[in-house]
Amino acid sequence: MNDVKSKNEIPHLLQGDNIKVQLSVPQLVEKVLARNEGVLTSTGAICSKTGKYTGRSPKDKFIVNEPSVSDKIDWGSVNEPISEEAFSNLYSKVLDYLKEKDEVFVFKGFAGADKKHQLPIQVINEYAWHNLFVHQLFIRPTAEELVDHEAEFTVISAPGFKANPEVDGTKSDTFIIISFEQRVVLIGGTEYAGEMKKSIFSIMNYLLPEKGIFSMHCSANVGREGDVALFFGLSGTGKTTLSADSNRRLIGDDEHGWSANGVFNIEGGCYAKCINLSEQKEPQIFQAIRFGSVLENVVLDSESRVADYDDNSLTENTRAAYPIQAIDNIVDPSIAGHPNTIVFLTADAFGVLPPISKLTKEQAMYHFLSGYTSKLAGTERGVTSPEATFSTCFGAPFLPLPATTYAEMLGEKMDEYGAKVYLVNTGWTGGEYGVGKRMNLAYTRAMVQAALEGELNNSETVKDEIFGLEIPLHVPGVPDEVLQPVKTWNDPEAYKKKANELAQKFQENFGKFTNVSKDIIAKGGPVI
Repeated sequence: MNDVKSKNEIPHLLQGDNIKVQLSVPQLVEKVLARNEGVLTSTGAICSKTGKYTGRSPKDKFIVNEPSVSDKIDWGSVNEPISEEAFSNLYSKVLDYLKEKDEVFVFKGFAGADKKHQLPIQVINEYAWHNLFVHQLFIRPTAEELVDHEAEFTVISAPGFKANPEVDGTKSDTFIIISFEQRVVLIGGTEYAGEMKKSIFSIMNYLLPEKGIFSMHCSANVGREGDVALFFGLSGTGKTTLSADSNRRLIGDDEHGWSANGVFNIEGGCYAKCINLSEQKEPQIFQAIRFGSVLENVVLDSESRVADYDDNSLTENTRAAYPIQAIDNIVDPSIAGHPNTIVFLTADAFGVLPPISKLTKEQAMYHFLSGYTSKLAGTERGVTSPEATFSTCFGAPFLPLPATTYAEMLGEKMDEYGAKVYLVNTGWTGGEYGVGKRMNLAYTRAMVQAALEGELNNSETVKDEIFGLEIPLHVPGVPDEVLQPVKTWNDPEAYKKKANELAQKFQENFGKFTNVSKDIIAKGGPVI
């Protein structure tokens, strides 16, 4: 196997005239169109389809079981091991596959806006549209930075290469494999561009904590007074939507680090869900989809090429990728101070959690470790309707280290900087999924705004008798009855039954944590 550990340059087998390095956005757009990998929309964006896989493939993700990491990785269903031999064989096969291509595209850039903690990366792509995607999603180097750029991690994406599970040690013809020793990510058998983005995030979730930096699956923004807010949550819970606030400057929409100096964005772009996107509800995202942006699996009018964001015939998980500079009011570079407010976002398919509640430290730790939400349709293969799920730290699919590593770092940061924490339900109200309806976005925005502006700090609250959460009785711009879930249900007994059902799931899930303090267990969770 080629040694890529000492100097992570383009592998020797791929060095030739067919390698296109650091093409500009216009050049990549031209390549996408010439190669029939996508079409131009009415706003100038590229629209491509990802084939049969329109979401991540978590069951096809592996970490190479290497001596330097074997006792650090939290092995299990999320972080599945694969042998060094299997990785080496696949690596050679993928390089052999790519060297026969007429064109292979390379992007060189960075992960991490704070230059003190920046990771130089390169991405090698079979598809031009994938290279355009990573060009917009990661941090783009200046001409001066490019001269001395030496990648410390390489992503190699070859969607057209299919693995043979019986020979290659994979579970299907799809694979996403991280080797921390060889500093390579291999991706094959899937055209879903999000795999590249999340692979780098997984790598940062391993590297940053080793430097004492809290890596987070969250969006972040900053107010006029310099106050910083974090929004934790899985895909589809509202991180991108709620952090893109015209009254606040965006730091980033999905991935951040929290160091001794404050918060920094890991990425250089945004990857927004755009199902049911409208200019009225989400003007910043809507207007960001222009030349250079990439749409995934969005249906277009065949003549006008106008996007129909309400059409979910290809998937619910339609996406838009664009550089953060496509948003008007941003922090540039994407670095800010320490958070004043932390918001945990959950899409409760049971329809029983309050739309907003104030958390004590113990409750914050409990809900962070629990990471309750609903998997939304299309986010992963096989998910066609919302399913209740617990994703530790609101990001379990991307966390190579034990959950308590990240939870302890959150607790330390809360103690040191005194951030206030709120749980916000962007899911269902008035009944469970199929009976109730999705929470009104305008109400959610009003509640989040009240939390960020400190209007809820000393507000009158009522304690939820099942979950123990402190629910504000009044929030400007929100009807009082919306704030208490039981009042939105037609049948209070049906509400109580469903709430107890969810509370039981919380307790069952939390039983897997054996080294958590008794205070968090006793004071943080629901009481049945």
